[in-house]
Amino acid sequence: MSAQVRLQTQPKPRPGESALYRGTLDCFKKTLAKEGVLGLYKGMAAPIIGVTPMFAVCFFGFGLGKKLQQKTPDDVLTYPQLFAAGMLSGVFTTAIMAPGERIKCLLQIQAASGQVKYAGPMDCVKQLYRENGVRGIYKGTALTLMRDVPASGMYFMTYEWLKYTLTPEGKSPTELSVPSVLFAGGMAGIFNWAVAIPPDVLKSRFQTAPEGKYPNGFRDVLRELIREEGIGSLYKGFTAVMLRAFPANAACFLGFELAMKFLNWMAPNL
Repeated sequence: MSAQVRLQTQPKPRPGESALYRGTLDCFKKTLAKEGVLGLYKGMAAPIIGVTPMFAVCFFGFGLGKKLQQKTPDDVLTYPQLFAAGMLSGVFTTAIMAPGERIKCLLQIQAASGQVKYAGPMDCVKQLYRENGVRGIYKGTALTLMRDVPASGMYFMTYEWLKYTLTPEGKSPTELSVPSVLFAGGMAGIFNWAVAIPPDVLKSRFQTAPEGKYPNGFRDVLRELIREEGIGSLYKGFTAVMLRAFPANAACFLGFELAMKFLNWMAPNL
């Protein structure tokens, strides 16, 4: 939902003024009152279009990262090795995530400000390309990498650790119950975003800023945030993110595990 980006990018109030949004619930209420239910999903078309290939690439990257570290298919990887494999998946997904996040953030910010510049995702892409070429569409890629590489490492390492921890003695992790898979996936999402939120705040600020505002990239964004709003500003949108993280990732891993079981049933010898 758009509450996360709106909270992360709202300007610091001037002396005597109150913040535009006092928190997640206030942001939710104001967005709902001003823009209706659809306002909560502004800018989501681009991420939704990219979510299926993004997760396919994500799990492919993790699988490749594991294979690159295994001498035989039966080798059991250590948790640092699983973290490294997860980090590789974050590199793979950035090519899809960066432009989608850029478009999403711009559409959500314009909805909050009331100044409509882009008619929709495709119009946003056209204008960005016309103004700054491919570079304009991929603005914030470095920060997306800074967010997704360590966060993806934590994501997959946490999931694999919880799968192993929750597996009853004498059983295989592939036989884990649905509730256990949901819990492991949900907690993996929580741990992922605990790592990802600070760079995500910097990314949202940078991607929605006017051209030339931050000539030195994320360093300028970081300095401005710390100077004006303190270290706590790096965790803006924390509640909104965490409310979504558990159910979304629980469903994601359950879907992955069911898909793998189905594929193994269809082609057991592959």
